[in-house]
Amino acid sequence: MAETPPDSDIDDLAEAVREGRPLRPGAPFRVLIGDTSLDFEPAVLRDPKPLGRQFVSLVDGQPVDEYLVIAILPNGDFEDIRLDETYDLRGRGAEKVLVVRSDRTFRFKIDEKDLEWPQPCISGFVLKKLAGLAPNYNLWLDVPGGHDRKIGDCDIIHLDAPGIERFISLIDQTTEGLAALPSADRAFLDGHGMNYELLSSNGQAGVIIHAFQLPDGKFDHANADLLILLPSGYPDCSPDMFYVSPHLTLTPSGRAPKATNVRFSFAGRTWQRWSRHNEAWRPGIDGLRTMLARVQTALNEARP
Repeated sequence: MAETPPDSDIDDLAEAVREGRPLRPGAPFRVLIGDTSLDFEPAVLRDPKPLGRQFVSLVDGQPVDEYLVIAILPNGDFEDIRLDETYDLRGRGAEKVLVVRSDRTFRFKIDEKDLEWPQPCISGFVLKKLAGLAPNYNLWLDVPGGHDRKIGDCDIIHLDAPGIERFISLIDQTTEGLAALPSADRAFLDGHGMNYELLSSNGQAGVIIHAFQLPDGKFDHANADLLILLPSGYPDCSPDMFYVSPHLTLTPSGRAPKATNVRFSFAGRTWQRWSRHNEAWRPGIDGLRTMLARVQTALNEARP
């Protein structure tokens, strides 16, 4: 390997990215090279548009053709660098580069970031490092149509297994209740363009759907925030009643609907409780889609 120039002559790619400035013209620069342990060591390049095989030479990798090179972009996404591809580090700002001996990569998502890994297995600890999670966040495996699975540091995830495609990061709840909505519920709410949030208050989890559309002309408001409390064991256990804010009255009478006179406090707000009990629930099938259909029916059929 070439002799390393003095530090005073070396520019730093990570520093240039943070400061939003170009690299110094003609200066060698420092990049961070890592392996699957995600431990990165500084290395020096003289060419701001190196070939992929030049990164392999930084770790004395032999034979070169058995190595993969992956750039980690400032937004957390990954990008392949082919061995004979010129890669302009100045434009992309990839201050970290993985150089790993492997014959293929395994692709997946963490939140909306497209990532890949050069081995079929990865630990929960490394996944969290890839995601750059804050200490109060956890990582969950998104299981479409099923129950999402929380990923522990010591869990080993097989990226080549069916259904291992996407992980989501969620803040760790400090109170009892759900830390994440099941993926089927999220898909339903997102697919219908609903603005929602999952909150916990006094040890009780609940999902609030903001500006829920009410039956046209039936109430004194066109829309209201809708609260559905999610019991321990949801989605295997069913929600029961639902709650709205502000309180609703029927038009033109100005009277409250039947069985809505009780007030309920949640997340610093007072809600109107709609006492509409749930007598049937199918674990593994029913979810917020079912509950919202029942809410819509109750609103349509409301009488004084």
